[in-house]
Amino acid sequence: MKPLSFQIRVLLTLGALLIVIEAANLLTGNALNQFGVVPRTLSTLPYIFTAPFLHGTPTHLMANLVPLLLFMGLTMQWGKRTFIIATFSALIIGGLGVWLFGRTATHIGASGMVYGYFGFLVLAGFRSNKVRYLLISLVVAALYGGMLVGVLPTSKFISFEYHLFGFIGGLFAAWHWAR
Repeated sequence: MKPLSFQIRVLLTLGALLIVIEAANLLTGNALNQFGVVPRTLSTLPYIFTAPFLHGTPTHLMANLVPLLLFMGLTMQWGKRTFIIATFSALIIGGLGVWLFGRTATHIGASGMVYGYFGFLVLAGFRSNKVRYLLISLVVAALYGGMLVGVLPTSKFISFEYHLFGFIGGLFAAWHWAR
């Protein structure tokens, strides 16, 4: 992976992009949320690539932004190729899982990606057989293990499906590519 300064620039750019998208969404009365995933609606299948960039409120964005950037930064430590694979695994498995099995609603937000990186980070260190990665996995599991409750249906307004399938996508990436 590139030096730390490059990683920080990538994370700051993504963070700024998410904030700009949220501002545009607010200014248009949340019109951009039409690009969220509606399960089993064929026309919204391509939106598995746009839904993670959209949020219902600024509070929703802020709840996702810090863990997203933190977990992305930690996942980058595995290298560019593994980071890209983990990202696309969480994005595609998370999105397809929601599209196939989600409740009828418009699913939006970066939490599926947060859970994807979380799943990757929890398992990848154990799969890698490298002490530094194992330490990352242990610290993430210890500090954020309570997130696992989020894969359960606890609120009708929270897409536990995105959490669950994003997490599965992250585990899949860790299992296959974390070495």
